Amino acid sequence: MNSIGLLLILVLYLSILFYIAYWSEKRSHSKWANNPYIYSFSLAVYCTAWTYYGSIGVAAESGLSYLPIYLGPILIIPTWMIILKRIIRISRVNKISSIADFISLRYGNSRFLGALVTIICIFGILPYISLQLKSISDTFHIVTKTQASSNIFTDTTTYVCIALALFASYYGTKYVDASEKRRGIVTAVAMESILKLVFFLIVGIYVTYFVFDGFDDIYQKASVLKDFDKKNTIGGITNGINWFFLCVLSMFAIFLLPRQFHTAIVENNKETHIRTAIWLFPLYLLLFNLFVFPIAWGGNILFEGKGHNSDTYSLLIPQLFDNNVLTVLVFLGGFSAAISMIIVSSIALATMLSNNLLIPYGFIGSLENSSQEKNSKRIVNSRKIGIFSLIILAYAIYRIFILDYSLVSIGLVAFVVIAQLAPSFFGAIFWRRGSKNGAVTGIILGFLTCFYTLLIPYAIGITASTSLFIQEGPWGIELLKPFQLFGLDYLEPIPHAVFWSLLINLMSYLAVSVSFKGNYRERNYAEMFVDIDKYITNHENAFVWKGTAYISDIQKVLQRFLGEDRTKRALTIFNLKYSIDKNITTADARFIKFAENLLTGHIGTASAKILISSVVKEDKISLPEVLRILEESKENIIINKKLTDTSNELKKISEQLKNANQELVNKDIQKDEFLDTVTHELRTPITAIRAASEILHDDDDIPEELRKQFLQNIISESDRLNRLIDKILDLEKFETGKQKIYLSKNNITKTIKKTLYSLNQLIKNKNIIVEFKDSNKEIRAFYDEERIVQVIHNLLSNAIKFCSETDGKIALSILENETNIEVKIHNNGKIIKEEDAEAIFDKFYQSRNQNIKKPIGSGLGLAICKQIIEHHKGSIWSENNVTDGATFIFTLPNYNTTENS
Repeated sequence: MNSIGLLLILVLYLSILFYIAYWSEKRSHSKWANNPYIYSFSLAVYCTAWTYYGSIGVAAESGLSYLPIYLGPILIIPTWMIILKRIIRISRVNKISSIADFISLRYGNSRFLGALVTIICIFGILPYISLQLKSISDTFHIVTKTQASSNIFTDTTTYVCIALALFASYYGTKYVDASEKRRGIVTAVAMESILKLVFFLIVGIYVTYFVFDGFDDIYQKASVLKDFDKKNTIGGITNGINWFFLCVLSMFAIFLLPRQFHTAIVENNKETHIRTAIWLFPLYLLLFNLFVFPIAWGGNILFEGKGHNSDTYSLLIPQLFDNNVLTVLVFLGGFSAAISMIIVSSIALATMLSNNLLIPYGFIGSLENSSQEKNSKRIVNSRKIGIFSLIILAYAIYRIFILDYSLVSIGLVAFVVIAQLAPSFFGAIFWRRGSKNGAVTGIILGFLTCFYTLLIPYAIGITASTSLFIQEGPWGIELLKPFQLFGLDYLEPIPHAVFWSLLINLMSYLAVSVSFKGNYRERNYAEMFVDIDKYITNHENAFVWKGTAYISDIQKVLQRFLGEDRTKRALTIFNLKYSIDKNITTADARFIKFAENLLTGHIGTASAKILISSVVKEDKISLPEVLRILEESKENIIINKKLTDTSNELKKISEQLKNANQELVNKDIQKDEFLDTVTHELRTPITAIRAASEILHDDDDIPEELRKQFLQNIISESDRLNRLIDKILDLEKFETGKQKIYLSKNNITKTIKKTLYSLNQLIKNKNIIVEFKDSNKEIRAFYDEERIVQVIHNLLSNAIKFCSETDGKIALSILENETNIEVKIHNNGKIIKEEDAEAIFDKFYQSRNQNIKKPIGSGLGLAICKQIIEHHKGSIWSENNVTDGATFIFTLPNYNTTENS
């Protein structure tokens, strides 16, 4: 493919990324931009061009040695539910926006330590960014079959670099508060992660199953190549130790790399997203490594003796077979892997550079007297310039130093440099005694050791066999050979540097921390970091501070960075949270901590402390007093927790009492309605009987035919009265548990037919059509037939009453399963409202709801039906999704279930 065509594809691809970032930023609360899968895929920024190309190169040259870099994260990720959650909580409550802020804050808001961590990160990551630019340049020239240009103005990488710098500086600095979530960048990175994985899997499948005939075919052909068996085994104890240190190195990298800290900690919206990440991210790494071996050894087979760069086999193989589309897709995958790392790393480094170097050691004085608009503009511009400068500086390093090194070699060097933060970082969250002096000493000595055992040899040239420094050590002292320090000669250069630098770093950190106590502020933050779960809800309470401070002075400082409106809102929230009178003028420790947190996102932890300290007068506090205050704080938190729990319990009990009271009120209303309805229902037949009796008593000359009619009325009303009393007694027996049912084996179809026959005349009178599915099928069940006839009779009577007056229809069906039988009775009359679906089974419900009031009846029928069915261990309900009438369903245990039980 020609250069112009590929450049146009890159422009289109970058435009799509711009749009994704823009769209996500506008819809930051959308589930598409804010969900656990976007979070998990954004963590795959760990997989850079080193993973995409370098792993293949390592597998081709040295077999399985590429695996430890992925085994480390996979092994440590299950601990994220504890470690990562703790780090996220600490960062969230303290508005931390970078790893430099995290370490600096833990060790007493140390300005120097924050600057030191920033310098270490820049020193380690800039060459790593250069590595990504190298991969873009190398692969571009492979795809276009052109030669790299020594002229920067004709080098394509120059313009790609500028485009990335503009993109990152624009979207990475949209917020003055660096702790704000950048949903646009994160979503774009997540999409890139998905694409690079998909493209890598496509080329893997292509090489394995189209170029070759599966894994076995590649293995058989590769096994005859030189040193195949030797390369593809872990080897003896020596190689095992090398693997161990590489795994440890990658375990640290997944926490400490600025881009990983940024995506995993700063950009985390919900702790629950970790649950998805702990399975999806390892799965991602496993999928990415699935085809590394086939591509690497497939390349070795195809290009044996041709001297090609094994890092680029994933491009060379499809290109060899003239598959231009796949070649471009692979290139775009590698391009995605590179630019996502460049963008996120430059944003993280620029934030650290601004908050921990430029502001605290540069223009913090000028920020104190400027307006909010000027301060915000200056902070944002410093980050924009920082991002742009870092990417351009990385490009310069690439042009001058990186051209002759492999992807993996530079990547591992960056890992070793960043690993020097490990003792102070993990000590910050697990060890209270860790001190600032210990952290500073450990990081400096560890870095110097790394510099001596790794960086100097790499600067000289690791393959420079004539270098006396590498071969014989300085001044010919063999014990000081950089790759065999103190005679340790069985470790490879990277594990060797890891061992000595971290050993010296850790021992220095421990020794100095134990020997020299830190100040009260360090111990204060040590307690807050180590016991974050205790202080998560009221962390301001754990902050120890004594002195004189006025809210108005601190408010003026806040207004210079947050603006007047936001400052007022923040103060209102604080006063409500701690029930503080807004008329109070002096600030306590809680307010000092609250104010520092508000500023931290804008200018970093160290600068926030400097600014707040400039307007307050702090008294020195002894370490024992700090411990005493912290102990009191712990007790207060425990008491507050108990009070909160008690309050919640009281609320719960109060709610239960309220519900019980409401239920009693409802019962009382129901009782009144019950008595009112019963009185009415009893009075009606009694009145009719009395009226007919009086007529018969007073008039001896009444015609015989009329006399018989009155006597028939008396008998009918007496029967009605008797039925009502029977129903009331029935219901009372069921509710008090006195009513017994007599179970037997019956055919439910036959029972329904018998009931239908008894109602046949009523059905004919209303011209109702009855459909009974499976009426000839025998369905056995275990029930009291007399009582179930009563239920079916009641439901059918209601169906007849409420059926359509013109074209009435009743449908009956029976469904049988393993546990029960289900009888369904539907009529095409009035619909039962959803809110009435349960209430219709209450006693006399018809008297309270005229919309579904029965034209005739006592209102006890459905209540009795419910009691009968429940005594049979069944259920009865009305379907509320019916659109043409009413459907009642009841269930009974089937014959087999009952028999077995």
